[in-house]
Amino acid sequence: MDDTGTAPPLRPLTARSVVLSTLLGHHPPALPARALVRAGALFGTAEGTVRTALTRMVAAGDLEQRDGTYRLTDRLLARQARQDDSRAPRTRAWDGGWEIAVVTTERRAPADRAALRQAMAALRLAELREGCWTRPANLVRDRPAVVAGQCAVFTGEPEDDPARLAATLWDLDGWAARATALEAALRPGSLAEQFTVSAAVLRHLLADPVLPGALLPPGWPGERLREHYEAFDGAFRELLRGHLGV
Repeated sequence: MDDTGTAPPLRPLTARSVVLSTLLGHHPPALPARALVRAGALFGTAEGTVRTALTRMVAAGDLEQRDGTYRLTDRLLARQARQDDSRAPRTRAWDGGWEIAVVTTERRAPADRAALRQAMAALRLAELREGCWTRPANLVRDRPAVVAGQCAVFTGEPEDDPARLAATLWDLDGWAARATALEAALRPGSLAEQFTVSAAVLRHLLADPVLPGALLPPGWPGERLREHYEAFDGAFRELLRGHLGV
């Protein structure tokens, strides 16, 4: 619920998103078809619809299937790693420096552009202008090869107010409002309701820019949402495992 007493709008879960959210939240990310069918049943999704989604996800390269067990492919294993990291981001003390990545290759195929954009989003960099990406240098993570292949990377400092720059690069007020609403929604409910809220929180944490405290608006709810979610997640996962029979 938000401060008006209404529940935050949550994205409806398709058969594909139920399967994906179930596997992303499971360690290791591999489950038998019967467990994924039970996950779909939480939302009234027919067994045939879930199995069709599984077949399509294998064909699309999202899943691998062996002996009736479905597991995430490498691409989605990377997403699971980012999701796990978003729950406890690795940060370092900020000295005022900003990462700056500038595209230096003159001609790029559309696929290369898309790969770089995806990599920058995973690194939580924002696009200052076409071909120039930046963020405060307070995160600890490796850069994928696609960044080195297309960009030159520097460290520098803005001459103007860095908090004002951060506010232009990220919708901080919007993220905070959504986080506050999702925090209020982390409460007892049906297993389907808890599943939907859990998936929404994890997507939202992936979108957190994880800025240094000096650049955040007062009352930033990021850490509070993470702490509340960790308390919620243990009980939810236990209930979900019981329902899935795993």
